[in-house]
Amino acid sequence: MKTIPAGLLRISLCMLVMGIISCCSVFAMETADSVLHLDEILVSANSPRKLATVQELSGAELQSLSTTSIADALKYFAGVQIKDYGGLGGLKTVNVRSLGAQHVGVYIDGIRITNAQNGTVDLGKFSLPTLESVSLYNANKLDVCQSASEYASGATVYMRTRKPTGDSLSVTARLASFHTYMGRVNAQFCHNGWSGFIDGEYLNSKGDYPFRYKSQYEDTVGRRTNSDIEYGRVEAALFKNGFSSHAYYYQSERGCPGGIVRRLSDKYNNVGREWDRDLFVQASYQQSFAEKFQLKLNSKYAHEYLRYCTDYLENQNTARVDNHYRQHDAFMSVSAAYFPFDMLAVNLAYDARMSWLDADLKMFCPVRRVDQKAVAAVQFNYRSFRGAASILYQHFKDHTRLKVGAADPLSRFTPSVSLGYTFRNLTLKAWYKSIFRAPTLNDIYYTQAGNRNLKPEYTKQFDLGAEYSYSSPDWFASVQADVYVNHIDDRIVCLPVKGTYTWSMMNYGKTYCRGLNMTASGRYMSGPWNFSLLTSLTWQRDLNRTDPSNENSYNKPICYSPTLSFGITGIAAWRNYSLTVSELHVGERMWSYADPEDVLSPYNNVDLKLSANFSKVLASLEVNDLFDVQYEHIPRYPMPGRNFRFTLTYIFF
Repeated sequence: MKTIPAGLLRISLCMLVMGIISCCSVFAMETADSVLHLDEILVSANSPRKLATVQELSGAELQSLSTTSIADALKYFAGVQIKDYGGLGGLKTVNVRSLGAQHVGVYIDGIRITNAQNGTVDLGKFSLPTLESVSLYNANKLDVCQSASEYASGATVYMRTRKPTGDSLSVTARLASFHTYMGRVNAQFCHNGWSGFIDGEYLNSKGDYPFRYKSQYEDTVGRRTNSDIEYGRVEAALFKNGFSSHAYYYQSERGCPGGIVRRLSDKYNNVGREWDRDLFVQASYQQSFAEKFQLKLNSKYAHEYLRYCTDYLENQNTARVDNHYRQHDAFMSVSAAYFPFDMLAVNLAYDARMSWLDADLKMFCPVRRVDQKAVAAVQFNYRSFRGAASILYQHFKDHTRLKVGAADPLSRFTPSVSLGYTFRNLTLKAWYKSIFRAPTLNDIYYTQAGNRNLKPEYTKQFDLGAEYSYSSPDWFASVQADVYVNHIDDRIVCLPVKGTYTWSMMNYGKTYCRGLNMTASGRYMSGPWNFSLLTSLTWQRDLNRTDPSNENSYNKPICYSPTLSFGITGIAAWRNYSLTVSELHVGERMWSYADPEDVLSPYNNVDLKLSANFSKVLASLEVNDLFDVQYEHIPRYPMPGRNFRFTLTYIFF
């Protein structure tokens, strides 16, 4: 088995050593200067209304939820569907307003997490303890100085890292159901304008949860096998003024249990395994000049290794493969903002990304993709009126040594427009965005299934929304509602075009989606008591408009898209204790057009979390799926039922 290149390993080790030396130097530079103590001052203000449609969880609310990964947090947002293949080791992707996972951009500290191979990000690899907030933007975020890549998605998820405000060292241990054990160490510092942290986590879970699968033709009771996972994660960050950097390393081995079958016959067991090694290092710098100019520079290098193996004697119904994939990704971005008048801002940005993919598949040739983006955007603010407009240019070119050659270069211009009007506490807004996603390297070059003639998958989004908020010294309330329409043309799908065993990627599909998203939140404080209520609701009809002659699928709901879903979360805190109760409802979803009865049943999931803070000791007890509801996100991939987590954190200083 191949390993990470020695040069890359040396660079990573050098960066780690330099980071440790820098941290030690910071501590060594402390002096005995006199300290002036000031009384605490509380400053509060109403935050400016956002022109974009945004949902956010931050601070105490984020930490109060019964969550372990980003995917768990996003399920509380309106318009979000999570695809989860079951257990801690299952792949977790997010779909926003039925656009598809490849149309969702995921960012950490303003720089995108990419995967040129398949275009999706496994959100289960990112945990919450180091984050200050998680935000979901429909269309894109509208800052005055941002990269061109941030305009290039149908929806965007932002993870913002928490900046330390002092020195601390803590250890965390967790004991959970299904033989799950976790340990974590976090060290933070803040000196002479610099701040940063190092965070390490290790988890081991057998994942052998019981399940019951019941349908019209079968009733199966069993215990999930080969759903174990073992991973280690190390993160480090460094901040000062406009500079921020982030390093991340993740390594795991997990089982790939596959779908369950009737009677759990041993010959149908799937004992596939997967190994992952992900590394990225990124940095960002932002500076203002003479109050009229802002400049921002972003850079990133990422390396991903994936091994997928099903070459085991026990696998009698699965193709036996042992494939290795390696990706390298280098990214640079420069963006500038100019403020000619107080009410006008101009944003120009250029991004360049180069991605390499190599694999040991039969007849596969390494491929290199050059991705360039440029954007020109303006924002204006005149009294109660606000607006934004942008034009984005994208250019993709692939390079390969295959005899049949690479796919043709792809270049497109796409626009977006946003308008808003605020009257007292009410904001009305409307926006339109046209965007596309380029075919991934798997779509084009995967052995036998790839198609070099694929066209990009276009989306057009229309949105009308309103937001109302009110605040007082004791309480705050906010309500937001959006009606939307999405069109998607030339969907990229995999179809059997030359018989049952020969599949190929094709542009086949048009969808039409109309829906309503609503969120409401409120907070109330009275003495030592603090109450919060968070709600979200999604109603949508996502319809297949591909082939009018096909009565089985035309104007039928898109698979896995529920018509109705909602979530309610209540948080009650008293002094050092808090109790969180959340309920998530997901309506029935089709998963196949072959039979109208092929639907996933609706379900309600209730979670509880009790937390306590005793000075240097933090403790929490979680009960997930309180009523042991048996449900699935994907057919025959049952989710764990009722399970428990006990977490204990000790803060040394």
